[in-house]
Amino acid sequence: MVETTKYIDTIIDDGLSWYAVKLFTIRQQEVRTYFEEKGLECFVPEQYITIEGRDGKPRKVLRPVVRNLVFVKQSIDEKQFRHIVSEMNYKISVLRKSISSQEYCLIPHDQMYEFRLMCNPEVTMRKFVSSDEAHLKVGDEVLVKFGPMKGMTGRLVRSNKKYYLLKEIPGIGVMLKISRWCCVPMEK
Repeated sequence: MVETTKYIDTIIDDGLSWYAVKLFTIRQQEVRTYFEEKGLECFVPEQYITIEGRDGKPRKVLRPVVRNLVFVKQSIDEKQFRHIVSEMNYKISVLRKSISSQEYCLIPHDQMYEFRLMCNPEVTMRKFVSSDEAHLKVGDEVLVKFGPMKGMTGRLVRSNKKYYLLKEIPGIGVMLKISRWCCVPMEK
């Protein structure tokens, strides 16, 4: 429980939007380090997986959920960010608003805040899905009224006879197990 609280305390909503950076390299940690050395905050969704240790015993390690995405906070103007991206030695692409547009797509701060909270690696009843899979999920927009996720919004979807709150951002979606009785439909 202490670890969960520590994770949540590090997630703050400072009102800044985020860029989604798609990688065409396997060097995700080096790309993340590059942005961090330039003074930019990064986020990579991670989860615990069990591997066999050198002693043959299983142990849990934290690993990225996807290897081709890094989220970067928009703490500088777009011109400066474009310059930092152009100086990078790795092949990357910042998600754009549309195929024909040169303008970068920004993930609103409130969506990214909830997404980062839902990506807490200590939470076990969670599923990550691709954007395509998330689009296929049918569900109503809801607001969580009760419980530890009170105040969060997303789509209430059903998978394997269980209900999940689905939060989708460009490139990835996360589903957290939830009781449907905690949710109320969003007003249109």
